[in-house]
Amino acid sequence: MNLSTTIGISASGMDAQSQRLRIVAENLANQDTTGSQPGADPYRRKTITFAEQVDNESGASTVGVQNIGQDMSDFDTRYDPSHPAADERGYVKVSNVDSMTEMMDMREAERSYEANLNAMQSSRTMLSRTLDLLK
Repeated sequence: MNLSTTIGISASGMDAQSQRLRIVAENLANQDTTGSQPGADPYRRKTITFAEQVDNESGASTVGVQNIGQDMSDFDTRYDPSHPAADERGYVKVSNVDSMTEMMDMREAERSYEANLNAMQSSRTMLSRTLDLLK
């Protein structure tokens, strides 16, 4: 495997983690979103799964997004009889987004992104030094 392939592998990891951060941002932005009428579901937390992908040209294993799904866990309820989405008992369904879970996901994605960036920078440095030796 050559150094340019290593850079491509790192780039695929950075792209996957960028998409993960986008999902976390969507979840955090919508965590207080409720339904607009009685019985309507609020925002449902999105999830992301990754899968190994093989680059046919180089034969290298990279990472990509396999699926963007939804967390099917139950919604909590909040007592707010004045809300337009309140049921006959005065309860409103609230999103299943947990900000602590999202923050942990964000930190993990950030660290993975950094690790891929460091690997890419090391590969670029080694490639540059190799070119300097060939001069």
